[in-house]
Amino acid sequence: MSQPPKPTPRPDRVSLWRYFRLFKSDILSAQPARLYRAWMAEFRTPFFRSYLCNDPDLVDLVLKERPMDFPKSDRVREGLKPLLRESVFITNGEQWLAQRRIIDPAFEGGKLRETFPAMWDAGVACVDRIKMKVGSQPIDIELETSHAAADIIFRTLFSIPIEDETAGAVFTEFKSHQRAAPVVNLGALLSLPRWFPRFHSRQTKRTARRIRALIESLTTQRAAQIAQGTAPNDLATKIMTTPDPETGKTFDTAEMVDQVAIFFLAGHETSASALAWSLYLLATNPDWQDRIAAEADTVLADEIPYFSILNTLKLSRAVFRETMRLYPPVPMFVREAKCPETFRNRPVKAGSQVVISPWHLHRHERIWDNPDGFDPARWDTPNGKAGLRRAYIPFSTGARACPGAGFAMAEGPLLLSMIVRAFRIDPVTGREPVPVAHLTVRGRDGIWLHLTPR
Repeated sequence: MSQPPKPTPRPDRVSLWRYFRLFKSDILSAQPARLYRAWMAEFRTPFFRSYLCNDPDLVDLVLKERPMDFPKSDRVREGLKPLLRESVFITNGEQWLAQRRIIDPAFEGGKLRETFPAMWDAGVACVDRIKMKVGSQPIDIELETSHAAADIIFRTLFSIPIEDETAGAVFTEFKSHQRAAPVVNLGALLSLPRWFPRFHSRQTKRTARRIRALIESLTTQRAAQIAQGTAPNDLATKIMTTPDPETGKTFDTAEMVDQVAIFFLAGHETSASALAWSLYLLATNPDWQDRIAAEADTVLADEIPYFSILNTLKLSRAVFRETMRLYPPVPMFVREAKCPETFRNRPVKAGSQVVISPWHLHRHERIWDNPDGFDPARWDTPNGKAGLRRAYIPFSTGARACPGAGFAMAEGPLLLSMIVRAFRIDPVTGREPVPVAHLTVRGRDGIWLHLTPR
C-alpha cells in the first residue's frame, strides 16, 4: 500500500519573494523537508524572525506552561479580522480570559450528551443526501463533509438544520469567503499602526459582512426568545445566558456574533477536513474500511441514537485520530514572544514569532514510527502511546486548547461509521488528492471518491 499523499517540500534555500509566493498558495509545500527532523528552526525576514518548535518540551512551554507569555500573534489576526472581529480565537489577555469563562461551561460536563441527538440527525441527513448523488460518477467528498459539519453546527448551536434558509445562506457565503480571504495580508508582514488600512479585498469584506449579518439575525432572534422564555436549551442559549463568574456580564449581540463566527469556522471547517481525509484513507485501505463497516454494523444496528454508542466505536475513533495525526485540520499555530527568551540555547528576541506546527510534529521522524504511514493500530503500541502523550495536538493544548475538542471526537467517528456502514468507498484512479493548507488542510482540487451503496 502506498503512503498517504504528502506535499512536496520546497528546496531548502529560496528567495524571500518566492517563499511568500509559495506560502500564499499553500502553507505546507512552502516549508523545507528538514522540518520533519528538526527540533527547532529559525527563519529570518526583513520584517520579523520566526522560530518553528518541534521539541515537545518547547511546545509544552509555549502552550501549557506559560501561555500568557506567548499570546496569539497579531499577524495571524490580520487575515481573519473582517469575519471574526474580536472572537475568542484571536483575542488575548484579559479579554480572552473573560470570553473563555463564558464559553467553556457550554462545552463541559454532560453537554455532549445533550447535543448527541442533533449529531445523529445530521449524520442521517448526510447519508440520505449522498444516496441521492451516488452512481457511476465519483463525488467530491469534501463538499459532503462540509455540508454535514455545517449542519451539525446549526443543529447544536441554534436547533435548526442546514436546510433552514438562514443556515444555508451562511454556509454558501462562507464558501465564498474562504475563496476570497488570503493567508498573507499586508498587516501580516509589516507591523502596521491600527489606523493604517489593511487592504482586504472587496470580496473578503463583502462576504464577511454578509455572514455576520446572517448570524446577527439568528442571534437577535434567539435573544428575543430568551427574553420571552421560549428559547430551546441549545449551545447558543447556554452561551448567551451564561454570565462571566467574575464580572457578571454576558455577551451582547455583537460579541455573540463574533463567537458564532469562530464556532462556525473552527467547528465546521476542521471537522469537515478531518472527516473527508478519513474517508479517503479508508478508501485506500480497504482492510480498515471493512473493519469499520463491521464495527458500525454491530454498534449502529438498532438505528437508535443512544449516546453510549460513542464509547463502542473504538476502531472508528482510532482511524479518526490517526487521520488527524496525518492531516491535522489546523496545521500551524502562531504565537508571539512577549519578552526575550532562550530556546535550545538560542536567544529569541521579544516580538519574535513562535510557530507550533502540528503538521510537522505529527510526522516528526524522531518521534513516530513510520511517521508518514496510515496505521490506526499505532495507538496501542508504546511508540504510539508516547507520541499521543507528547506530540499529538490536533486541537492545540493547554489553556487555549479548542473547547469543542470533545464534540469533534464524537461527531467525527460517528459520521465516519454512519457513512462507511451505508457505502462502499473506493479511490478514483488518477485523482489522488494533494494536501494544501490555507486555514485548514484540504485537497487542492477536492477529494474525489467512488461511493456505492452496501
